[in-house]
Amino acid sequence: MHLKRIVCSCLALLLIPAVAFAQQAASDDPIVKKALAIHRRAITLDSHIDIFTTYATPALDPGTATSLQCDLPKMEGGGLDGAFLVVFVGQGPLDEPSYTQAYDQAMVKFDALKRLTERMYPNRTEIARTPADVERIAKSGKRIIMIGVENGYPVGTDLANLGRFYDLGARYLTLTHRDNNQLADSSSAPEPTRGGLSPLGERVVAEMNRLGMMIDVSHVSEESFWAVVAITKAPIIASHSACAFLTDSDRNLTDEQLRAIARNGGVIQIAAVPNYIKAKAPAAPPTLKNFVDHLDHAVKVAGIDHVGIGSDFDGGGGVPGFSNVAEAPNVTIELVRRGYTEEQVRKIWGENLLRVWRHVAKTAAGLREVK
Repeated sequence: MHLKRIVCSCLALLLIPAVAFAQQAASDDPIVKKALAIHRRAITLDSHIDIFTTYATPALDPGTATSLQCDLPKMEGGGLDGAFLVVFVGQGPLDEPSYTQAYDQAMVKFDALKRLTERMYPNRTEIARTPADVERIAKSGKRIIMIGVENGYPVGTDLANLGRFYDLGARYLTLTHRDNNQLADSSSAPEPTRGGLSPLGERVVAEMNRLGMMIDVSHVSEESFWAVVAITKAPIIASHSACAFLTDSDRNLTDEQLRAIARNGGVIQIAAVPNYIKAKAPAAPPTLKNFVDHLDHAVKVAGIDHVGIGSDFDGGGGVPGFSNVAEAPNVTIELVRRGYTEEQVRKIWGENLLRVWRHVAKTAAGLREVK
């Protein structure tokens, strides 16, 4: 993972920012001009961007130009209104001392996001806790900071930790990462240990439904995926995945899974990770066009209401043409070139994700009323 991050950071520094490119091309290309106007009007959201333990410190100040694929100057320059910044904790032993340590590691990143929005850049950023917050902050011109938690590992065995994460602003939880954990099996693990969700994992899904926290099925095994679909009372998301039909990766979702997400009312957010979106020809390097091919396929199978963008920048994502958030307009340009309407582009760039979020919150309110 670290090698991927280094490569992507180098690409971010070497490629021309999309806005500069687009402004140069706008006078000659009506499609670019149209796409940029759509991009400015849309609420543009990325559902999965990683942060580091030194984030929002003098050593790694996202308010300045950095080697990060996502910092405030790149968001502002690329017209990216908001991003789910991810509290990621790697996998460790499945025992109580290790769960406590993982929880503490998660708190370090929660603290960084609070530091960013409340102390360092309150005039440029704000945490959104509801879709209404997203819309309000977008109108203010600030960058919208949303919080996801990647890997259910720091939840440990205490469901109250979910409530603590929610109170700090977390609005989705990715159930697993690259290894099986106490909640579920991972798509990357060599052998299953749970056969899907564990009994604790089932209780976590129910508690997330009750809280109004979106359940993220990126990284989970197929068995875990189907177990979640069977018991959740609210729509689910895959915050950073792609299509198995186009690229054979354990992380990608099959067409059957895409159709299940559509029936569930959820959304798949397509990642720009090279290994997830590469063409089947081994020698072909993945590009922006490959990324949009996955958007196309997901739209074809799941429908336009169930597809979005979750780049996985600063966590392995990035391809030429979409190597950092400053190049977000290139995605819009390619979508418009392929015939997508403004309404469709707006859905992909954020409206679908906001619809799911609203539905999850409404479901939670109903569940609390019943109790």
